[in-house]
Amino acid sequence: MKIAKTMQRNLHSFGILAVFLIAIVSMYKEVPAQSKGAAKSQPAAVQTPAPDIHFTVSMTKPWTHLLEVEMDVKWAQMPDALELKMPVWTPGSYLVREYARHVQDFAAKDKTGRPLDWAKTDKNTWRINAKGQTQVVVAYRVYANELTVRTNELNDDHAFWNNAALLLFPKGQLATGSTVTVKPYGNWKIATGLPALGGNTFRAENYDILYDSPFEVSNYKEVSFNVRGKQHRFVFSGDGNYDLKQIASDGAKIVEEAAKIFGDLPYDNYTFIVNLRGGGGLEHLNSTALQFDRFGFKPESRYKQFLHLVAHEYFHLWNVKRIRPDALGPFDYEHENYTKLLWFAEGGTAYYEGVLLRRAGLITDKELLEEKANTIQQLQARPGRFETSLEEASSDAWIKYYRQDENAVNNQISYYDKGDIVAMMLDIRIRSASGGKRSLDDVMRYLYSEIYKKGRNYTPADLQKAAEIAAGTNLDDFFSKYVRGEAEIDYNGIVAAIGLQLKADEANSQKAYIGANLADDNGRLTVRSVPANTPAYEQGLNSGDQIVAVDGYRATQNFLEKYIGERKPGDKVRLTVFRFDKLRDIDFTLGNNTRAEYSFEPVENPNTAQQEQYKGYLKAELSTGASGQ
Repeated sequence: MKIAKTMQRNLHSFGILAVFLIAIVSMYKEVPAQSKGAAKSQPAAVQTPAPDIHFTVSMTKPWTHLLEVEMDVKWAQMPDALELKMPVWTPGSYLVREYARHVQDFAAKDKTGRPLDWAKTDKNTWRINAKGQTQVVVAYRVYANELTVRTNELNDDHAFWNNAALLLFPKGQLATGSTVTVKPYGNWKIATGLPALGGNTFRAENYDILYDSPFEVSNYKEVSFNVRGKQHRFVFSGDGNYDLKQIASDGAKIVEEAAKIFGDLPYDNYTFIVNLRGGGGLEHLNSTALQFDRFGFKPESRYKQFLHLVAHEYFHLWNVKRIRPDALGPFDYEHENYTKLLWFAEGGTAYYEGVLLRRAGLITDKELLEEKANTIQQLQARPGRFETSLEEASSDAWIKYYRQDENAVNNQISYYDKGDIVAMMLDIRIRSASGGKRSLDDVMRYLYSEIYKKGRNYTPADLQKAAEIAAGTNLDDFFSKYVRGEAEIDYNGIVAAIGLQLKADEANSQKAYIGANLADDNGRLTVRSVPANTPAYEQGLNSGDQIVAVDGYRATQNFLEKYIGERKPGDKVRLTVFRFDKLRDIDFTLGNNTRAEYSFEPVENPNTAQQEQYKGYLKAELSTGASGQ
């Protein structure tokens, strides 16, 4: 989800081929790249012995929200000044979050328990005077009171943490392995994707693996299922209206459909960690962290939202965690890691979440098309689609996506939403160009077998090449317009190949409207944002204005909608607003509602090729009375 300096590195090649093969089999070892230009005849460089690193994580007083960490570093060639660092971000969530701000009570000692001098040298670095030492033991506590999929929380119900937001690394030693022993509170159980060494101790082959393996420690409930000989489990922390048996059944269907695309399951086991508060998900190599409303599993429509979340994060285990954009791994944990490919990493995954559910029979073809039409509607309502390309939105995620302000609607797009739709259009374009013989699945397989399995990350050029191989034709016009550029998408020129047309219902165009996006904030009607080229934008209504009255009558959202709905474009009203606590009147001329509602409909009299393409794509018959089964 974000980036700063490009780190396009390959995995170790020839000299350590055995290690690389183990990595592919186990999916636990990811080795840093070495220079392609190194001469084979040169003698191997003398390797400095790596440190032996062990962490202990305790939670003796969970109500204080303080996770207690001990880091034991044994190193035959300990540097005189041992520098320990904490990441500033978590892979998958592209924003510098400054995790070191939660560290307190830092202390260092030698193997005899004698205190060692240390100093904080920058925002995330502790330098310890380790001259003459072969072992340094560091203790610190981390305040953990923020439950998101990328942060830490400890309370009397559970502990959840991301290791990137908790555990330090020695400078220059990201390739070093480590062990973690967890001392749970009371009788809490431990769930993580890391392999256990026995008891409550777990092993990570390097820091990329360590930082990619969150922990849940609580009295969670769990259910397991097997797909293709691999064990999977859902771990639910908290009570709710979920059905573990149903979730396991549906989860198995999602896993199976993804496995059909790639042909294998590249892990020994997989864990879905679910916390029943908030929302969102974060992908990992052999696990995912999810958050969902504890009572959001009923009715069925809300349960399907959960299945979308599951499918999205699960598909990431290929698309992002293994099929990796150029800069996304091995990671620089201290700076942004810039890439232009988040639109495919995230938007492409957003596209496949619906595809997997459809193929698994968990949603109908009509539901999938309705979801995509709604996403198009959101995109078309953003003037920012003419200002920012998908590649620009991807690269700027670090400074924009997680920091959207009231003007974001006018100068930004979501690389999730537009990426989703462009991936859909690319899939259909490949299907039509190849006569239905190939699809975006072939692109994913190519990136998996020809890029990931050959030990490298992919570039924008690699992605376009893979798409052109699948389509059997040049796609530069498509990528130039819709990926690198800001051109309006020719929806109907593309979806006609599968017998569909995108219809824009402009029935509201003769209705009056203000044009601002409003929010009811505790009974106060507030302007949230003002899209460009709307009456509100042209007549000076500002984000943050509180609308208190219209034509002298108290304004609520319902009243305003009804009152404006009885008027015509061109009518004048008087809006009374608070702006910076000062009351003012605005004489306002109502405009035409330009916001259309979008839907996919069958073309009239679809031909045989269109019907076959639709069936191949959506596993259903195309007709005006399509069954949607």
